[in-house]
Amino acid sequence: MRQLIALMACALLAACTTTATRLADKSLITPAAGTRVLLVQPDVQLTMFTASGLQEPKADWSQAARDNISGELRRTLEGRSHQFRELDPSTAMGGRAGQLLRLHSAVGQSIMSVLVLPTKKGAFDWTLGEGAQELGKAYDADYALFTYASGSWSSGGRKALMLLAAAGGISIQMGGQTAFASLVDLKTGRVVWFNVAIAASSDDMRKPDGAQRLVAALMKDVPL
Repeated sequence: MRQLIALMACALLAACTTTATRLADKSLITPAAGTRVLLVQPDVQLTMFTASGLQEPKADWSQAARDNISGELRRTLEGRSHQFRELDPSTAMGGRAGQLLRLHSAVGQSIMSVLVLPTKKGAFDWTLGEGAQELGKAYDADYALFTYASGSWSSGGRKALMLLAAAGGISIQMGGQTAFASLVDLKTGRVVWFNVAIAASSDDMRKPDGAQRLVAALMKDVPL
């Protein structure tokens, strides 16, 4: 948790996206040329902070960011010596595949939030279980690459409130953008690589250039 807080503080102060990569034992990662990788389309949830502190979902913002991130992922991975195929989660939320997609979301959130658990003794050891093999068989893939992003921006009313609060020496949350990506071995269910990125305040994933910088940081160490 301290690492995550430090990352967020750094992102607020810096002019670039900050990241924290976690890698399983390198012997577990052997994506040879021709490896079949299932590229799960990004799950993106963006909101607006209202003056009252509520987060109002913004479907148009989420769709714009999702399109930008999807396009950047394709550009980043094209030309590599693997076979990439895409999966739209909205078409696969039923049955076992849907259960695994939801499970990954929960596991990814746990990795991002906790980063290092005392019970893990510093080791990176996360899994979706043997059920991941079903996803691999269903989509003829060896690995799955998942991406999740969330962000919030303040409304005009909340910005005004911030100025009033600042005058009284009180700080209030204004928003931010976070993303994580993970590579899962579908033969074992192991999460073999994970990266969390926190965008600089000057970046905006709703815009192509902001999404480009976020994806570049998120994918810089992916073992593909």
